Amino acid sequence: MSKNSLTEGQKAPEFCLPDQNGNEVCLKDFKGKWIVLYFYPKDNTSGCTKEAQDFTALKDAFTSENAVILGLSKDSVKSHISFIEKKELGITLLSDEDTAVHKKYDVWRMKKNYGKEYMGTVRSTFLIDPDGMLVKVWDNVKTSEHAEKVFEVLREIRSK
Repeated sequence: MSKNSLTEGQKAPEFCLPDQNGNEVCLKDFKGKWIVLYFYPKDNTSGCTKEAQDFTALKDAFTSENAVILGLSKDSVKSHISFIEKKELGITLLSDEDTAVHKKYDVWRMKKNYGKEYMGTVRSTFLIDPDGMLVKVWDNVKTSEHAEKVFEVLREIRSK
């Protein structure tokens, strides 16, 4: 699998997408805040549920560091509503059904599973600073303790 082409220090690609309530959410809406933008493959699957629950558990800690968490998948708004209700999530989920934003962030890539190649979402997280710059890129993320690692990096960067 290829590596993400976005690099730390470049401007985060702009986007506007519907959240789980159908409201348009744009990257520029969060100017002045830190943004944790994480891409995940599918609502209601084990790894994606664990990641979303971990970010939900740390939401207050992220908020105290002036950060907002945005989860993004190609699932529909309706699917996000069900996922949030079923799993009691407390974070914003964005719907990118046509994968346009996935492509801007280079997370829609060729994947391999059981010898089959297909296009899919590479689980990735981007830490964006208050000026809209990419500060940290995690590519091909493993869900275990990922939210904690993102929080530690954010705190470390903010304390400098």
